[in-house]
Amino acid sequence: MNTQLKKGLLDICVLAELERKESYGYAIIQDLKPLIEISESTLYPILKRLLNKQAITSKNQIHNNRIRKYYQITDIGKQEITEFISEWGQVEKIFQFIKGEDSNG
Repeated sequence: MNTQLKKGLLDICVLAELERKESYGYAIIQDLKPLIEISESTLYPILKRLLNKQAITSKNQIHNNRIRKYYQITDIGKQEITEFISEWGQVEKIFQFIKGEDSNG
């Protein structure tokens, strides 16, 4: 899959996972594994990017005597999901065009 396309989809997948429930890095990777391949070296830059744009927040919690960072989606992150869904129709039109199934003909 094209790197830029996959990057955008991974961001939305992470946001969608966090919209379902707050989570931490390893659990996010495991939950997304059946859908799309993602490694720690891919996930953590995504989480940092989403934190920087305030699409998610994080908090530290103790779990089994270790600090674990949990991530939560914000209203900005929810808005990104909404925008992605509303723009998906355009992606489908482009896909049909590429396949040669122009809906105008």
